[in-house]
Amino acid sequence: MTRAHEWPAGDAEAAVEAGPSLLYLLKRTELVVRARLEELLKPAGVTALQYTALTVLERHDGISAAQLARDSFVTAQSMADMVRALESRGLVRREPNPGNRREKVILLADAGRRLLADHAEPARLLERRMVADLGAADVERFREALKSAHRALS
Repeated sequence: MTRAHEWPAGDAEAAVEAGPSLLYLLKRTELVVRARLEELLKPAGVTALQYTALTVLERHDGISAAQLARDSFVTAQSMADMVRALESRGLVRREPNPGNRREKVILLADAGRRLLADHAEPARLLERRMVADLGAADVERFREALKSAHRALS
C-alpha cells in the first residue's frame, strides 16, 4: 500500500504539478456541492449529511448505525445524534437485528422514502448542472477518475 507521502511511479506527477492543487479543487467542489444540496433540502428540513444517510439506507436498508456512519462519512457519535433526529421526524426507524437481538438496525421509514423520492429529480438536476459543460464520455471519465482517486487513498 502506498502511503500518502510516497509518490507511486507513473506519468501523472508532471500533470499534478502543472496546475492548481487537485486537493484544493476537489475540496472547493465538495463545498459548493454541499452548499447547493443544503439549499435544495432546506424546505424539507434535512441537512446534506442527513440526506446522504437516507440515500445510504435506500441502497442498504437495515444496517447497523456503525455501518451507516462509515458509509455516510461521519463518526459513530455524529450518526447516533443524526439517527435520533431522523427517527424523531419519522424518516427512519430502529428495530432489533434479527441476527443479534442486542443490536439495532436502522431502516428507512415510509416518510424517508417519500422525502428521497421528492428530492431525487432535483438532486439529479444538481449533478447534471455540475457536469453541464462535459460530454457523455467526459462524464464517465470523471466518474471513473473519482472512483480511482478514492480507491488509491482507501
